Amino acid sequence: MNELAWGTNIDLDDNQFYNRIEDIKFISDLLKSGQYGTSPSILLTGIRGVGKSALMKKIQNEFRNEKYLVVYIDLSSSNAYQMGEFSRKSVIELMYDEIMKECKEFGINTEDKKMEKYIRTHDITLKEITSIKGYPVPFLWTEENYKKLANFVMDLPQYLYDEYDMYINGVFIFFDEFQIIKELGDQLNDFLWYMRSFIQKQNNVSYIFSGSMGIKDRLIEEIAGSNGAFGGRMLTIEIKPFSFETTKEYLQERADYLKFSEDGFEQFYNCTKGIPFYINVFGNLLPKNTLLDSQSIKENFNKFLPVLAMHFTGSWFKLNLQEQKILTTLLDDSLKRSDIAKKLEVTSGGIGRSLNNLQDKGLIEMENNMYYMPNSVFRAWLKNEYRIKGVFPYKSI
Repeated sequence: MNELAWGTNIDLDDNQFYNRIEDIKFISDLLKSGQYGTSPSILLTGIRGVGKSALMKKIQNEFRNEKYLVVYIDLSSSNAYQMGEFSRKSVIELMYDEIMKECKEFGINTEDKKMEKYIRTHDITLKEITSIKGYPVPFLWTEENYKKLANFVMDLPQYLYDEYDMYINGVFIFFDEFQIIKELGDQLNDFLWYMRSFIQKQNNVSYIFSGSMGIKDRLIEEIAGSNGAFGGRMLTIEIKPFSFETTKEYLQERADYLKFSEDGFEQFYNCTKGIPFYINVFGNLLPKNTLLDSQSIKENFNKFLPVLAMHFTGSWFKLNLQEQKILTTLLDDSLKRSDIAKKLEVTSGGIGRSLNNLQDKGLIEMENNMYYMPNSVFRAWLKNEYRIKGVFPYKSI
């Protein structure tokens, strides 16, 4: 019997990965075009849970088999990010570590590069000369120079291709969870332009940036907009949720033990919106070989909301009270900034920072000067909490 992959698993085998044939071919053809000219840079966008990371892993595995050096960098795995110390240097250090890791798995000896890194990225000065048994012995002082380190690491993919072009067909650098780069704050724009200064002159080296960004995310404009760091040089590709028919075919093929009535499946699709994360998690939680009608889907959806919304619940409890209250005002309607401020009984200028923070976290979006919550599962969780407890789970930090 086939089983659905759990939504937290991104490294899927052929039996778990489904669809995305056109996306894979399109992206793969773009990457291969780097053999014949300027290498492309690609920005993958899409809402959280739509399957971008699984898609990147799939492409990575296929290109590895074709003798490409494919480096996968998950910014959320950075120890500095986990410790709340995310910085430009932490990005560079993570990039270097993952390049070295991929080289080792590919079979490339990088001991010389490690030695070169130390020599080229450290400032070395003579601290003192002391005498040992009558012989003068110099003592050196060394300190890592961030600028030298960053330049070395950003140049490294091109160096590797130039040195090993007899063995590798190209180098791909995949940045995942790239929305985390917003943590750089005021340094973000400068860092993006810094990266571009290296990327634009590299050949046979392609970059993919992927993150949980809706098409209206402000970061997209900063990266690939007309005035963004990569404006005119970045191809933006949106990965979309499964359609109604694709979702039905997927479950019939991979989870035939889920027995839906016609209205039951319609309700299932309405709950999951075709987002693979929710399809897989909800599908795994539903009872097997039991007829699932619309009512039973609704009951199970409410029952399992804490699991389905687990990412958003974690984000919710990290917000301050004003940010939480902004979200609860947007549960049913899109509102202008002035209307949100009026409901909260504060000035419009008093919520600017909170609105920006919520947008940066992907919890709200803005269209035509109207703010709204794009994720239906997050909205459903908050409404269900209120229905059960009679109060929203506010927590002031």
